[in-house]
Amino acid sequence: MILTEEQKAEVAAHTRRYNELKAAGQDHAPRALPPPTARDAAPIATDAIIHREVIPAGWYWTTRLNRGDTLRIVDTAGISTVSLLAWNAADTTERLNHADTIKVQWAARLQKGRVLLSDMGRALLAITEDTSAAHDAVVGGSTAATNQANYGDGNLRNTRENFILAATKLGLDRRDVHPCVSFFAPVAIDANGKFVWSEGRREKGDFVELRAEMDLLIALSNCPHPLDPATTYPHASVEIVRYRAGALAADDLCRTATAEAIRAYENNAMYFGETSEGAVR
Repeated sequence: MILTEEQKAEVAAHTRRYNELKAAGQDHAPRALPPPTARDAAPIATDAIIHREVIPAGWYWTTRLNRGDTLRIVDTAGISTVSLLAWNAADTTERLNHADTIKVQWAARLQKGRVLLSDMGRALLAITEDTSAAHDAVVGGSTAATNQANYGDGNLRNTRENFILAATKLGLDRRDVHPCVSFFAPVAIDANGKFVWSEGRREKGDFVELRAEMDLLIALSNCPHPLDPATTYPHASVEIVRYRAGALAADDLCRTATAEAIRAYENNAMYFGETSEGAVR
């Protein structure tokens, strides 16, 4: 698309305003985020494990995740994408907000140290370990139409329909199915503003860990991403390990990395009737 001079000026004005707001929002210098976790690092103590699950290719899984529990999602074959929805178990009108997760933290890149925010400005999940930082918070999950376009078969299982089934299983319905985030989906934006897929950024054995910051209802879908360039529908399961994390340190990375994260956890503390210090479990 060729922009008119008026449109170019409007884009430039919006860019200047965005940069002004970003500079103001980052007046508190953020902590440097660490590099990706090594794939052979962060072992889980056997006695901390609560449950293991395998999600076959094309299927979904639901669970109630208690505050303080952690989910490790493992891309066992290196070709899977796992999409996630989350709701506050006590009030399902509060849910994951992928747009606020991006704009409040001034970053579309999900990685260790980032927080997934709700539409009430609270922390739902913290990314405590991550081997790839190759995740998507913008494009969303697959549909029958994307499967038809990519594989010539719209009857293959897809994320949209999986989430509708998952919502029903959780006592919700299709109106509760909101935009998702997707892990092991190496989506980037090129110089022309187009989405591109960087396959080399995900590998066999990659994992991401999500710590629940309140009691949650969780739905996961193991379906290929709409931008995955594979010409055949990927048939690989993923592994889920649920375990109880240890007590939070006062300087926990996810809680303190940015001023925006600090505010989100302050909102959590108010919600639970705790002091900010008391929110450190």
